Amino acid sequence: MTTLVTGASGFVGSALVRHLLQTGHQVRVLLRASSPHDNISDLPVEIVSGDLTDMPSLQRAVSGCSSLFHAAADYRLWTRNPDAMYRANVDGSRNIMLAAAEAGVSRIVYTSSVATLGHHDDDTPADESTPSRLEDMIGHYKRSKFLAEAAVRQLVSEQGLPAVIVNPAGPIGPRDIKPTPTGQMVLDTMLGRMPGYINTGLNIVHVDDVAEGHMLAFDRGIAGERYILGGKNLPLKEILTRVAELSGRKPPRIRMPYYGVLPLAWLSEVVASITGADQPLIAVDGVRMTRKHMYFSSDKARLELGYAPRPAQEALEDAVLWFRQHGYCK
Repeated sequence: MTTLVTGASGFVGSALVRHLLQTGHQVRVLLRASSPHDNISDLPVEIVSGDLTDMPSLQRAVSGCSSLFHAAADYRLWTRNPDAMYRANVDGSRNIMLAAAEAGVSRIVYTSSVATLGHHDDDTPADESTPSRLEDMIGHYKRSKFLAEAAVRQLVSEQGLPAVIVNPAGPIGPRDIKPTPTGQMVLDTMLGRMPGYINTGLNIVHVDDVAEGHMLAFDRGIAGERYILGGKNLPLKEILTRVAELSGRKPPRIRMPYYGVLPLAWLSEVVASITGADQPLIAVDGVRMTRKHMYFSSDKARLELGYAPRPAQEALEDAVLWFRQHGYCK
């Protein structure tokens, strides 16, 4: 039978498609007409055109499929049109789940995010049971992913939807073509655009380990449960220092105060709005998120799924190499 993947042209989705093909799946991918095919142009997949807000296209895409990996999402920390983000992330997730249930799909893996999880006041790693509330979510991306995951969990509990939820941390590695906000941080450091840092921390993980975690969740996960797919918790200063060393750059040495960076972010968003730039140089929501160390534990995935991510250094090395080889550093 066929496996449908949404978001297959993206960073995590394209890594997932490669893992599915390696394990013998026949893969069908759902792409919008405007989506680039660069990440999957060399792969033997069936491409169908559709949109998460167009239910008939989803019904056609999922017809005849036995399984679904829903990895598509609008992942931006700033947007001129928040409504479109909610339509894609919340309504779109509900739509594809309902279409899959109607088609009799027997197994679903939904790609959520650690953005939906809570944090501890002492900055110790959070896990799947750490409480979180919609009102605690910073920005439209986090709120939309929180609502989307809640919609999937509701369908599991009320309609028996056979969906396992995975919550990736900060993926790093090859094929980050946009790049994602985390990848942009790596690229900016490679280009010498990161003279300073904020006192925060991130959990970074190789994108191929996130893809492998999806496969493990598919094989061993329990419907309705969620599993954090993370790697190593590192201070932001250490991440930037490692990338700078890999790039032959001087590491950032200036610790920038939160309230010094926040006005720059506001100004950056105003400039982006006026000039029509795709993204501001600094997003306000991205700065606001730094008030907490975004540290997470993947112990549940390790114990229940057999998840075993590689060292963070390998993820950073692969990301730096890919950006360099694909002309991002010119």
